[in-house]
Amino acid sequence: MIQAASLLAAEEGANPLLPHTYELVVGGFAFFVVLFVVGKILTPRIQKTLVERTDAIEGGIKRAEDAQAEAQALLKQYKDQLSEARHEASRLREEAREQGAQIKAELREEAQAEARRLVEAAHLQIEADRQQAFAQLRTELGRLSIELAGRIVGESLEDEARQRRTVDRFLEELESSNVAVR
Repeated sequence: MIQAASLLAAEEGANPLLPHTYELVVGGFAFFVVLFVVGKILTPRIQKTLVERTDAIEGGIKRAEDAQAEAQALLKQYKDQLSEARHEASRLREEAREQGAQIKAELREEAQAEARRLVEAAHLQIEADRQQAFAQLRTELGRLSIELAGRIVGESLEDEARQRRTVDRFLEELESSNVAVR
């Protein structure tokens, strides 16, 4: 105890800023233990966690860049397909217009051909009707002329051959006088 008291007395006279030796030894030992634990156990774990986080972040960035590049490629592909579809639709519209014009022209041609056919048929019918009317008129004119001639001459012109000859002569004279007048 005396030694402790002398130590206390000596300590009272010592510099308060300087630590005691045993504190330095214990503090140094604790420092090296903490340094060892931190250096050998905690630092590798912290480094491992940092590396994992760095990889995760860089991997996430890489995945995001890849996803963005893929999205850009898909967008370009969709734009190309849309452009191609628009060109195809334009081509189909143009083909439809051309086909419509062709069908219209064909229908117009068919209608004109049908109109020509109808006009020709009408002309043929008119000609046939004219011929028939002319034949009926000739027969009627011949009958009337024979009747008139019979009244004028005073004899009967009932003989068929005679009637025909008389009618034919009369019509020939009539036609020749018509040709001369024209």
